[in-house]
Amino acid sequence: MKRVTPGFLFDNPLPNHKGDGDKQARGRVLVIAGSVEMPGAALLASLGALRAGAGILQIATCQTSAPHLGMAMPEARVAGCRETTGGGIDPSAIPRLCALASRCDSVLLGPGMMDDEAVAAVTLALLTEVRGPAFVLDASAFTLMRKHGNILQGQGGRVLVTPHAGEMAKFLSITRDEVEGEPIGAARKAAAVVGGVVALKGKATHIVDPSDQLWLCDHGCIGLATSGSGDTLAGILAGLLARGAAPALAAVWSVYVHAEAGQRLAARNGAVGFLAREISGEIPRILEDLGQGRRRGRDAE
Repeated sequence: MKRVTPGFLFDNPLPNHKGDGDKQARGRVLVIAGSVEMPGAALLASLGALRAGAGILQIATCQTSAPHLGMAMPEARVAGCRETTGGGIDPSAIPRLCALASRCDSVLLGPGMMDDEAVAAVTLALLTEVRGPAFVLDASAFTLMRKHGNILQGQGGRVLVTPHAGEMAKFLSITRDEVEGEPIGAARKAAAVVGGVVALKGKATHIVDPSDQLWLCDHGCIGLATSGSGDTLAGILAGLLARGAAPALAAVWSVYVHAEAGQRLAARNGAVGFLAREISGEIPRILEDLGQGRRRGRDAE
């Protein structure tokens, strides 16, 4: 198992976009997220994607919140989708979502989405009909796919999932205590089903790829255990994928950068009480620091 540290990241850099090139060169992200009751999840994920350096952002969400999200996120093109009676994105939007996804480098699906039947239909359609982008499956977009391993594996390693222990337990049909007692085993089982990268979140986050390579990031802090923090992490991951980072590399970088943002916020504001919306603002500086090769903690590897 490899421990993720600044030194490790310095030796395994992200794609360099500091030279010539326009926004197209940094990739296109589609965030499919939110519901009538949780419209803000799309905003948090989208902020994470742009702050991670993605060049172009598109958001698909419920039509009720789409105009408000467009005002809150003027950098994005926002598609409003018909809603189900349960407050989720209606499957009637699938043709439009597939068309949008097919033109993107990464697609994030799941933050804040409600109405399980609709979420499952949308997720299955995208995974079945769209080839090319990397898919980040979060929350119910992940847990509802537990019986569809063949479809997940059909993406050829381009599916990444970011569950916490409760979501992992639901996916594997085991207890949360079992997941927390054997996190590496749980992550390995999920990676075998998904055929892609699994980042099992926690204070110590375990990352596994389909070839059974393991990484550990133990840089997190208690303040990151706050509402919306996972949406932000998923957005960071989607943004790094859009920039061209390989799936495992994008996962280890996003987990560490998210953790470091928590550490910096905690140092300034206190151990708990900072907000998920504040995490994204830390990301560009952290990426710059790591890219300059500041090897804090390298001797701890």
